[in-house]
Amino acid sequence: MKQKLIAMLTLQDSLNRHINPAWVMAGYEWYRAIWVECAELMDHYGWKWWKSQEHDRDQIRLELIDIWHFGLSAELVQHQGDIQKAAERMLSELEQEDTLSPAVVFKQAVDQLASHALIHHSLRLPVFLQLLAEMDTSFDDLYRIYVGKNVLNRFRQDNGYKDGSYRKLWQGREDNEHLAEIMYSLDADAIEFPQQIEQALAARYNA
Repeated sequence: MKQKLIAMLTLQDSLNRHINPAWVMAGYEWYRAIWVECAELMDHYGWKWWKSQEHDRDQIRLELIDIWHFGLSAELVQHQGDIQKAAERMLSELEQEDTLSPAVVFKQAVDQLASHALIHHSLRLPVFLQLLAEMDTSFDDLYRIYVGKNVLNRFRQDNGYKDGSYRKLWQGREDNEHLAEIMYSLDADAIEFPQQIEQALAARYNA
């Protein structure tokens, strides 16, 4: 788990530096991004008691992955960009007993995640993992999906996303569809996993 945390923190730092080399000192409110994503997540889960709503599990899972991006960034800021220290602190929290009561329901857990972000400016990891589990998503699943999305975000930036020249449709399918197919065909435990995804994306994009 520690090696995967280090890998994800490294990828997040790299992506943030690609956008702004001085991002650690920029004062971005990552905690605000977390609670705003919590609100979007709740919309996909359904919270309106005055109307019928279905849980959109795929969208909920995607919102959780977005929250993870912001949580990693917030952790790095709190440790002044020190990846090793950030990984060690996150690991110590992940190894703690979950303090949530079994009676706490999904919506209450989302409230706790948002509240913690507002008060402590960080991601409450045990609560986050509980929400992942509710969506049948393990830590290994999180790693695979996060790395894939991170590599795709970087790939978009490198291929004209900012100036509008990037093509999101390749061979009649969106880049997200290609990504899903690629990342589930590869060994996520391989050290070269991120590089393998990038190479496969490039091969399809330039075909």
